[in-house]
Amino acid sequence: MAHVVRSFKLRLLLAILACSAVIALEWGRRPAPASTAQAVWPRAATVVPGSVLTRNGQGQIPMPADTLSAHASSLLALPVSRSASLMAFWFAGTRESDADVQIAASSFDRASQQWSAARFVVNRQALGQQLGFGVRRLGNPVAWLDGTGRIHLFVVTTGLGGWAAARIVHLRQSRVGQDFAALSFEADRVLPLSWLWNKSFLVRMTALPLSDGGMVLPVHFEMGIKYPVALRFDASGEFLGMVRISSRKHLLQPSLLMASESHWLALMRDQRIDGKVAVAQTVDGGQSWADLPDLSLHNPDSSVAGVALAPGRMFLAHNSTPKARTVLDLSTSVDGRDWRLAQSLAHGAGRDEYSYPALTWADDSLWVSYTDQRKAIAWQRFSFAAPAQKN
Repeated sequence: MAHVVRSFKLRLLLAILACSAVIALEWGRRPAPASTAQAVWPRAATVVPGSVLTRNGQGQIPMPADTLSAHASSLLALPVSRSASLMAFWFAGTRESDADVQIAASSFDRASQQWSAARFVVNRQALGQQLGFGVRRLGNPVAWLDGTGRIHLFVVTTGLGGWAAARIVHLRQSRVGQDFAALSFEADRVLPLSWLWNKSFLVRMTALPLSDGGMVLPVHFEMGIKYPVALRFDASGEFLGMVRISSRKHLLQPSLLMASESHWLALMRDQRIDGKVAVAQTVDGGQSWADLPDLSLHNPDSSVAGVALAPGRMFLAHNSTPKARTVLDLSTSVDGRDWRLAQSLAHGAGRDEYSYPALTWADDSLWVSYTDQRKAIAWQRFSFAAPAQKN
């Protein structure tokens, strides 16, 4: 009996590796964007040189009632014409991968300076009905606002096979301009990223906005090998093509930062033991990418989140210890290569976990959200103040 089990496991492993090899070989036939792109800095992100980063708010985002677990938040900055500064999206339920997990959301009201009561905005059964096939798990929501004010939501879904066999579903806001209490989404389609039923691509990090109104969405491939990919979308959210970010096979969850309009960096999670934050760059607006030497920052196989607010003002939220997710820090850099500590976000010990950060700029503030013990989504807000004058 043991021999039969071992034989089955071996055949299964060989099948997975064969699929991975075929998908990797098939990569060259995927469409690439037709032109270079120009990225844009965050709206109204004016940072006075020499200013000091100061924390001016923190807490936990409200959870839906009777929800025990939360993970993988993302933040969406909203225009000043909206009543809310930003929205947060995450997946929540009894625990990760349970059947009751849904996509939750909350908004931060400008007038009250409070987060709204959380509500579920994507349900797996309803999503499966829209798509025409069963959805077993939901995870990793990432939101983007197009030029018409419509919210697009990209969500990881799975059937059989777990996260490594996931697909990315693109949803669009049902009606533009509706208030948060009525926010709803309709499935557009599964993104067409692989001939193998579009499986094993996952989204995690925020999109990089472009001057033409479109965006670049960083994703990664996960079956057998792991590599990062940049997806290009036009101003209405139509998929234009994809480019592989790194030739290495152990990197995932890329986060994109601007160094200039056409020079971008991708900072990535490293799955290796004793890994560091990995880096690749493009100097031609996303047409091609090249690997760079790893940063000196530790990466305990954990997601990082970066944002560039202005030339020479980059920030990175990351787990800074070699082996665990007990410490979450916010670092700053001028060039994306040399980083120094800007703020300590959360420090714990033992089995504490502060992970999967997200960053955005809204209302003249830098906002951070992250998973707190897999039970809640914590947030912090920072502003820039002039340095104290010496007597």
